[in-house]
Amino acid sequence: MEPEAKTYKLKICLVGEEGVGKTSLIHRFVSGAFDESYIRTLGAVVSKKTVTLGSVKGRPVHVDMMILDIMGKRTFLQLFKDAYFNGAKGILAVFDTTRKASLRDLTLWIDGVRDSVGPVPVYVLGNKVDLKDRREVKEEDVPTVLASYECPVLYTSAKTGENVEAAFQGLAKTIVETSLSG
Repeated sequence: MEPEAKTYKLKICLVGEEGVGKTSLIHRFVSGAFDESYIRTLGAVVSKKTVTLGSVKGRPVHVDMMILDIMGKRTFLQLFKDAYFNGAKGILAVFDTTRKASLRDLTLWIDGVRDSVGPVPVYVLGNKVDLKDRREVKEEDVPTVLASYECPVLYTSAKTGENVEAAFQGLAKTIVETSLSG
C-alpha cells in the first residue's frame, strides 16, 4: 500500500537589495514566465505555489509554499521585519551577479531575518547569470562574503529559468528534512 502523502505549509522569504530580481524569480517559479519590465515591490507581496517533492523518508511530500517578496530597502527591513518574517521557515537570499555591492549587503538581510525567526535554512541565489558580459561578482568572492553562513549557493537566471526551480524546491526539501529530523 502506498504511504499517505504528507502536506507541509511553508512560509519562505526572498530578501536582498532592490533590483536583484526577487520578483522576477518568484514570477518565473510560480508562472513559468519572465517579464522584462521592472516593477518595484512596495512592502511585501505574497505568492503561492504547491510543489511535490517526491519522497522524503519514504513518504510522498507536497509543499504549499507561501512566498514573501520583501521590498529591497533596509529601512523597511528594520521597521517591519518582525511582522513580515514571523513564521518564516526559510530564506532565499538574492544578490545580483552584475552588482558586487548586492552580495556584500546580503549578510545584513540574512541576519535581519534570522534575528526575527532564528536559524532557519538559507539558500543564496546569485541571480542574472545570463548577463555574463556585465558580471562583477566572481564565484570565489561568494564564500569569502558568506563565510559565517553554511548555505548552498545557486546561480540563477529569472530570464532563462536556470536553477530557479532547483532553488525553491531545494530550500523546501531542506526545510522539510530539517523538520523531520528535529
